[in-house]
Amino acid sequence: MNPESFAAGERRVSPAYVRQGCEARRAHEHLIRLLLEQGKCPEDGWDESTLELFLHELAVMDSNNFLGNCGVGEREGRVASALVARRHYRFIHGIGRSGDISAVQPKAAGSSLLNKITNSLVLNVIKLAGVHSVASCFVVPMATGMSLTLCFLTLRHKRPKAKYIIWPRIDQKSCFKSMVTAGFEPVVIENVLEGDELRTDLKAVEAKIQELGPEHILCLHSTTACFAPRVPDRLEELAVICANYDIPHVVNNAYGLQSSKCMHLIQQGARVGRIDAFVQSLDKNFMVPVGGAIIAGFNDPFIQDISKMYPGRASASPSLDVLITLLSLGCSGYRKLLKERKEMFVYLSTQLKKLAEAHNERLLQTPHNPISLAMTLKTIDGHHDKAVTQLGSMLFTRQVSGARAVPLGNVQTVSGHTFRGFMSHADNYPCAYLNAAAAIGMKMQDVDLFIKRLDKCLNIVRKEQTRASVVSGADRNKAEDADIEEMALKLDDVLGDVGQGPAL
Repeated sequence: MNPESFAAGERRVSPAYVRQGCEARRAHEHLIRLLLEQGKCPEDGWDESTLELFLHELAVMDSNNFLGNCGVGEREGRVASALVARRHYRFIHGIGRSGDISAVQPKAAGSSLLNKITNSLVLNVIKLAGVHSVASCFVVPMATGMSLTLCFLTLRHKRPKAKYIIWPRIDQKSCFKSMVTAGFEPVVIENVLEGDELRTDLKAVEAKIQELGPEHILCLHSTTACFAPRVPDRLEELAVICANYDIPHVVNNAYGLQSSKCMHLIQQGARVGRIDAFVQSLDKNFMVPVGGAIIAGFNDPFIQDISKMYPGRASASPSLDVLITLLSLGCSGYRKLLKERKEMFVYLSTQLKKLAEAHNERLLQTPHNPISLAMTLKTIDGHHDKAVTQLGSMLFTRQVSGARAVPLGNVQTVSGHTFRGFMSHADNYPCAYLNAAAAIGMKMQDVDLFIKRLDKCLNIVRKEQTRASVVSGADRNKAEDADIEEMALKLDDVLGDVGQGPAL
């Protein structure tokens, strides 16, 4: 409502009451005006009424929501289902134009403004998280793997002779396939074992650059956030190598935005050497649905080149999701989540170490990995080659998601390349292990329930192994005792977690 509307309302309701309502409205509008003027995430989160007012005001700026609009083109924001329209807050036109995902749409001023504000807020949050010198970023409606592919395709036009991408090994399919999909040949650099950690082999990286020739290398593709015992790449040293050989450097920072250590590595790498772009997931870092990523960098023209490489318009859903989330949380809310994640990492580490020692295992020492942990599985792996995968299956059926039971000797072919010891980031890691990660949003009760269920699963696997060894020794009485204990553990597993009876 504008001033004229409020004035008209005063003729029907007491002017004092209308003025009070007008002041309340101005409080909402003040927050919106500050957002548009400053382009920064507010310190304190907005309430839902302010958010919905803002989104409604933006939506009515799009032509599909004009009263009396007459559309005669092939894309006029028509939606058959009212439920679908409400799900998207009636932002139907998407973002960008056919030649640039960041371009303004003439018939969708509201969606275009939403896109610009979202990119501005995300840039602000990246700085808040630790990369203070970042120059530009944009939200792209693709997950991390395809977003990396977009970066590589942009570099193709700048380095026409290049056919290789140098890639320190990380056993994750998406990042490997992102290079193959872009039409390049990944050159896998095996990691080196330092203590329990798998770290970047800097000498091998430099030797391979000299062997292939810098002009034939599209870029170096490094990684921050990863599963232990692999740890983030030595970004500072790699950035210096890239600067010395004039080779672009793209960083897969998938879920590293939530880690101050990963963000510090990126900031330092850009300071001492060369980092052209770093890519991070929206769902892993902001707790929104899967389907979006942020491409960021230290050179605005290059980031704009990447955005122009995206063919056609794009979905506005990832941008809308992260905009709502950041405005709901505010800077203070997001900082609180980052702080809680660090606390949960310490708590998970402490509890997993206690459990490991109780089962004659140990927590692997991976101090350079700020998110993921790993616990050895030597005692169960030594008895049966399938015991490790059995443990992983047992955890999953008990509703423990995200834990990875990694056996030895797993062989996997990905896009024509065979990885030995797949999932362990090395051909021959010394032991089988179990992964768990303290990611943003994890609560103490998640850790406690995970430890409880893992303890039960380990006991069940161990009892099954005891029974097998006893049976092979022809001691039937001990086998029967082991069966009884196993049944008691399984019954405890069913009753203890769901509260249907006392634990045995």
